[in-house]
Amino acid sequence: MSRSLPLIRTAGLGLLVSLLGACSGDVVRSLASDAGYGPRTVTAPDFVAESRSKAQPDFMPVGVDAPKRPVRAKSVTGQKALEAELESARGRNEVRGRAAASAGQGAAATIKPAPAPPQ
Repeated sequence: MSRSLPLIRTAGLGLLVSLLGACSGDVVRSLASDAGYGPRTVTAPDFVAESRSKAQPDFMPVGVDAPKRPVRAKSVTGQKALEAELESARGRNEVRGRAAASAGQGAAATIKPAPAPPQ
């Protein structure tokens, strides 16, 4: 009997530790803080509390879903139409760029180079 007593105590202690470990963290945390082992709650100083804005913060709090968007995503046909519109705009811009480059080359041909500085 005396040899099994330490084994029973160890098993009981292991059972107690596993049961406490299986509890949710909030229960264990509240028990620890009630017993004086938890973190102290400290209120913010007056100047900090007064300097904080009472309005809704610019960031989204953790655990809150984002609000629904007012506009829906484009459909497949809308995406294809937008793609075609952008392709045509790119083509127009390329044509205008080539015209500007050739106009610049023609104007550059009529300009005489600057004279060399005297030595």
